[in-house]
Amino acid sequence: MSASVFGAAAEPIVIDVWSDVVCPFCYLGHGVLEQAIAQFPHGSSVRVRYRSFQLHPGITRAVPADDYVVAKLGLPKAQLDASHAQIASRGAEVGLDYRFEKALMADTMDAHRIIHLADAHGRQIDAVKRMFKAEFTDGLDVSDHTVLADLAVELGLDRDEAIKTLETKGYEKEIQADLRQARQYGITGVPFFVFDSKRAVSGAQPLETFRHALDVSWQDRAATPA
Repeated sequence: MSASVFGAAAEPIVIDVWSDVVCPFCYLGHGVLEQAIAQFPHGSSVRVRYRSFQLHPGITRAVPADDYVVAKLGLPKAQLDASHAQIASRGAEVGLDYRFEKALMADTMDAHRIIHLADAHGRQIDAVKRMFKAEFTDGLDVSDHTVLADLAVELGLDRDEAIKTLETKGYEKEIQADLRQARQYGITGVPFFVFDSKRAVSGAQPLETFRHALDVSWQDRAATPA
């Protein structure tokens, strides 16, 4: 990084990502964004912050995701399978292993609590990735407290702290703040990416779209006097 152009310590590019654990496009968007950052020359100056969002709040018990989507959206199973095949193919390109036949649809509020807990310990990105894998590869119930406590331990978090967070509905204010800001932005679907609080990318876009957003965000810094 050139100090004469960007100053001694340019501000990082901050990407806020509204996402839900049971959203297959969110997992794909995460993978593509991660690849874009890895290829970006200034990737070490990018900070990603995940924000809570619920696509299907209020689900009372975990059910097969395919059954839920077909019933809720009235989508023909063949059409859903074709969509899943396309997502899985794109996901494989960025190292993601989708096993849609195992995925469960469940309430994700408590999963978001564990992600916030992980963030407090500097492990947010790891937690997001593990939750996605639990949902789309392992076929775990991401609303189950035992499952979530086990995942927390995998992340290096304390089991008792994780259980307490779940039992006391921890991080409720933080989650509600994320949801409130999503409403202010007019977000109705995820993933939704906001670069530096001013540039939005909606959906699991191609790699080139994220590359462009990163390039433009970095160029903003070149245009700003140090």
